[in-house]
Amino acid sequence: MKLALVGATGMVGEVMLKVLAERNFPIDELLLVASERSVGKEMTFKDKTYKVIGLEEAVAAKPNIALFSAGGSTSLEWAPKFAEAGTTVIDNSSAWRMDHDKKLIVPEINANLLTKSDKIIANPNCSTIQLVMALAPLHKKYKMKRVVVSTYQSVSGTGLKAVKQMENEMAGIKGEMAYPYPIHRNALPHCDSFEENGYTKEEMKLAREPQKILDDRTFSITATAVRIPTAGGHSEAVNVQFEHDFILGDIRKMLHETPGVTVQDNTDTNTYPMPLYAHDKDEVFVGRIRRDETQPNTLNMWIVSDNLRKGAATNAVQIAEYLVANSLV
Repeated sequence: MKLALVGATGMVGEVMLKVLAERNFPIDELLLVASERSVGKEMTFKDKTYKVIGLEEAVAAKPNIALFSAGGSTSLEWAPKFAEAGTTVIDNSSAWRMDHDKKLIVPEINANLLTKSDKIIANPNCSTIQLVMALAPLHKKYKMKRVVVSTYQSVSGTGLKAVKQMENEMAGIKGEMAYPYPIHRNALPHCDSFEENGYTKEEMKLAREPQKILDDRTFSITATAVRIPTAGGHSEAVNVQFEHDFILGDIRKMLHETPGVTVQDNTDTNTYPMPLYAHDKDEVFVGRIRRDETQPNTLNMWIVSDNLRKGAATNAVQIAEYLVANSLV
């Protein structure tokens, strides 16, 4: 198994390396790949030192799998080149997610769609992954009609520059700005760039990607995405209207039995999901499960997950694990 990690020096790339080591992914040869300015840099994986190589050299090496976390423009240019060389690309950017010919995969939900001919596989948006992990089993039983989601997203979702901005502001240091305003002691209703309809790209990802993952366009999603001054972990307040009524105990049981989901829902002990406790974990945590008393068949939930792990790195590695286990590479 020859595996390339494209974008190895970035925030998600470094988490991918950590996840690959933790899950003991079978690697015979590891290629750490980054942009020209990082070529030659040394990185460590499982006590072994590797030199970062460039994209041309990585394509020529014909890896079996390439995990991409290097941004949309890099993926659009280089993923097809890897695919032509016979490599299966698992891409963490937004470049291929809504492409009709590319599959958008959350392994617990739709990995069974993958075949040997899928040479570019899209990893969903971080906020989408945790949302569909909780919604998928409920949709199957009660059929969703409409979802309203408000996100509370950490600065790590923007990248190292944003984390540094927050740290500088907390320390009273003036520095480079990732956002148009301060993030410390603030909340920005502005994740990604604005589109013509007044929504941000992040909000439209949340509206469109779940329909593709669940292969169902009969339900609708509307979103407001907000950036808050937490270092890691995204949170979501979710309101779901179903076609069929439900019993809250059944909802909790169903979520409890869903692989990858952990229910934290006890108001007597102040038990509910928080980014603080989701840090460095792979589960999607669900709590504050309660009926919306203003309209029928409607549920409120609070969903939290580590956006760099299940929201990015872990989901991509799980896709790779599925490919290997089912001899699809």
